[in-house]
Amino acid sequence: MDVVIIGAGIMGVTFANIAKTIDPNLKITVIERLDQAAGSNSSVFNNAGTGHEANCELNYTPVDEEVISVEKALTIHAQFNVAKQYWAYLVEKGIVKDPSTIINPTKHCTLVNEDSISLLHMRYKEMASHHFFDEMELSEDFDKIKEWLPLAMDGRPRDQKMAATMVDHGTDVNFEAITRELAAYMKNEQGVNFEYNTHVGRVHKSPSGTWLIECKQGDKDVQFRADKLFVGAGGGAFPILKASHLPMARRFSGFPVGGRFLLTEIDEKTAKEYDAKTYGKAAVGAPPMSVPHLDLRAADGKHYLLFGPFATFSPILEKGRGIIEFIRMIHLHDIPNLLNVAKEHFPLVSYLFKETFKGKSAMLETLEEFAPGLSTRFDWQVSQAGQRVQIIKDGDLQMGTEIIVNEDQTYGTLLGASPGASVSPEVMLRCVEQMFPKLVKKEESKKALKDMFEEPDLDALIDDADKYREIRNRVDAILKVRPARSN
Repeated sequence: MDVVIIGAGIMGVTFANIAKTIDPNLKITVIERLDQAAGSNSSVFNNAGTGHEANCELNYTPVDEEVISVEKALTIHAQFNVAKQYWAYLVEKGIVKDPSTIINPTKHCTLVNEDSISLLHMRYKEMASHHFFDEMELSEDFDKIKEWLPLAMDGRPRDQKMAATMVDHGTDVNFEAITRELAAYMKNEQGVNFEYNTHVGRVHKSPSGTWLIECKQGDKDVQFRADKLFVGAGGGAFPILKASHLPMARRFSGFPVGGRFLLTEIDEKTAKEYDAKTYGKAAVGAPPMSVPHLDLRAADGKHYLLFGPFATFSPILEKGRGIIEFIRMIHLHDIPNLLNVAKEHFPLVSYLFKETFKGKSAMLETLEEFAPGLSTRFDWQVSQAGQRVQIIKDGDLQMGTEIIVNEDQTYGTLLGASPGASVSPEVMLRCVEQMFPKLVKKEESKKALKDMFEEPDLDALIDDADKYREIRNRVDAILKVRPARSN
């Protein structure tokens, strides 16, 4: 069976590895428009690198009339546990030689001012009662918070009322490193074909049922054929879906949102001093991906601080691509949907345009509010992050991701953003299950999947505390994000 995957980012490469591992006879080709894997959104500083477990992100625990919901937080935490199972498998198999190149331990903290202290207490009370978050700590003590988050507290007066929660076993993840190590392994050991510098122009289904993928490699026209086609191309998945002529394509369009960060390299001493990812509360009208956070990042043996994001609106689908491709994606039937989103979400649109024109000095002022004194302590540079394209479905703007598979299971794609890369193994497992329903039921496939995913059932992890802790402690020890411990 011929399988073509468009996009050599964390999604496409993970999908390829899972599929090839459960059936080594699959002939897989990965098509990528750039000259290497993980060159777009998966690139190390095109994302924040947070291992999203819902430890510290307030937008994953929404509040409605003083009632807090943790359902989304539980799901995301379970998905990330499944992701760690897969990455631990990569380490055990020697595909990833040193886990510290892909994942590192760091505290996950939430820091709020006086206006939100009661909210944080409510969140803590609800979350700490579940085994996912029973090691979470909360404090209003200035010295304790400063011990956890010195860089965020050094410049504050002692009488300023603050509150923080802390989970000491969060992670920073280098999705670029995971993707490239996995791509190299698949090319050298699994016989997966990678076609770089290849721009997809059109995909369509032949009368025989085969997918035809028309591409450009420089000035040369090339064509690939596939029995199964998966599109994991980030924002680039939208125009490919629109060009597929699948009936479901009419229901979808995209709303692009960009982002910028302040970035600075720091020495090892400072990295040990501030070993955390600290999330605050988003501004009124800000999209979920704009929750401000100050993060320790690790990449290529160096340490960095990253602050942001500062959301932007730019009508492009992927970083490095042009506005023309966005315009070509829009069909006449999409225009009413786009206008409806602009009308219904005018505060969001207004916020994005305002943020787009924010200069470096204004960004440093925002950092100064978050962590007094920090804006002048380091040499901060503005870093453009990757582009996120949110889903517009049936005229409604959606925040999140959605798996799309056609009726005969020959075409699949992932649309949207957030939490994205953090849950890529779990989401790609679901894509493989939906596109290869017969294959995953074979005994050989079940065994291979069990090797990769010890317990992929999210409900089992949510409901069974002992099973969750046993798996968590084992994979955390393999990944060296905390020492091995008993239940």
